[in-house]
Amino acid sequence: MEQSRVFLQRVHGEVTADDRMRIFRQYPVTIWLTGLSAAGKSTIAYQLEQQLLSLGHACYVLDGDNIRHGLARDLTFNEKDRRENIRRVAHVAQLMNDAGLIVITALISPMREDRAMARDIVGPGKFIETYLSASVDTCARRDPKGLYAKARAGEITSFTGVSAPYEAPDDPELKIDTATQTPAESVAKILAYVRDNGLVNPGCVERV
Repeated sequence: MEQSRVFLQRVHGEVTADDRMRIFRQYPVTIWLTGLSAAGKSTIAYQLEQQLLSLGHACYVLDGDNIRHGLARDLTFNEKDRRENIRRVAHVAQLMNDAGLIVITALISPMREDRAMARDIVGPGKFIETYLSASVDTCARRDPKGLYAKARAGEITSFTGVSAPYEAPDDPELKIDTATQTPAESVAKILAYVRDNGLVNPGCVERV
């Protein structure tokens, strides 16, 4: 450990989590969308963000593709770097939750161990693992970037679902079959979950 790190201490401001929840009228959670490429993560994430904002709730999408252009531009797609990418995104999500925002992440995040790490970072009661379920064939048929065809042709290595594994969640808070449900129906299911669990109403501060 670097000597300078010994002197690091957490600094706390005067604004509390309760203060932020009263202002935003919501419980800050991270809705972690996971699933294969082309399972609908980005589409659903941005439609959900739009719906929440229209209802007066402060939220933000952390999309995997966008993260790779900045925060994680130094990372590759090998197993070690994918884990580091998820670690970084989870810490950003935790900071945004601390600021009072609802966070929606859209990352493949294929490994259970890595998603468990993200859950631990975000914190108890704030991580909503949402599995967007669709088969490889379904995702390949709708793939707008043609990535599955390239992966099957060997042009892309370590591609999740083709040449790299995807470990489906064992017990996610939400499981949505995006092969049979439209993005609008999927968003409605997520909204119903946050409403039913008191995450977006004036009484949400009672959870803390």
